[in-house]
Amino acid sequence: MPDPTATGLQRELRRLSDPGKAAALQRFFKTAKGEYGEGDIFLGVTAPQLKAVAGRHRGLPLPELRRLLRSPVHTDRAAALAIMVARCQRGDAAEQARLYRLYTGEMGHVDNWDLVDMSAPHIVGRHLRRRDKTVLSRWAASPVLWRRRIAMIATLDFIRRGSFSESLRLARMLLADEEDLIHKAAGWMLREIGKKDLPTLEGFLRRHYRRMPRTMLRYAIEKFPERRRQAYLRGTA
Repeated sequence: MPDPTATGLQRELRRLSDPGKAAALQRFFKTAKGEYGEGDIFLGVTAPQLKAVAGRHRGLPLPELRRLLRSPVHTDRAAALAIMVARCQRGDAAEQARLYRLYTGEMGHVDNWDLVDMSAPHIVGRHLRRRDKTVLSRWAASPVLWRRRIAMIATLDFIRRGSFSESLRLARMLLADEEDLIHKAAGWMLREIGKKDLPTLEGFLRRHYRRMPRTMLRYAIEKFPERRRQAYLRGTA
């Protein structure tokens, strides 16, 4: 049986560490001075390995998950979030609420785009499906890049269930955002809306495409026929 503590999980991850992969990941996730992931530490564990370790430790108590979320090692935080996502997907409403509270209390440690993208729809979006969503507007107005991305990516859960209004509202809020990672997040969510309901996406674009950041627009229209895509990029749609 695995050691049912954060330390036990960390030992497993460190046995799997690969310095070469770690160095590549630290470059990919922009961990150099002045970059968005400055100072973050990777172990070089592959995604399948991480998933397997997280699966063996899925029953970790919440205080142990909190310890992992507070680790300076990105891989530890990713493992904690993988466990939390799996438990949200299988747990009842009370378990989901406990994990949501843990997540929002430690949101300062969900601090890279992969951590946000793997967790926000399943933990935040799932919890807020039938609840007041005002908190997303507050996060979308935050000076913290990752809070804004969490707000936007959390709405993927709503989009998958055919509800687009929150995603469209946050995308409007973020039109003037200066961060490329937010442009990508909003454009991605708009593209997902288009997969479900193209007229809704086209309606948003007609009103806003001329002032959308270029990256946001490119992501939103990525699946359009080439002629239509070029018309939007030239501003003649």
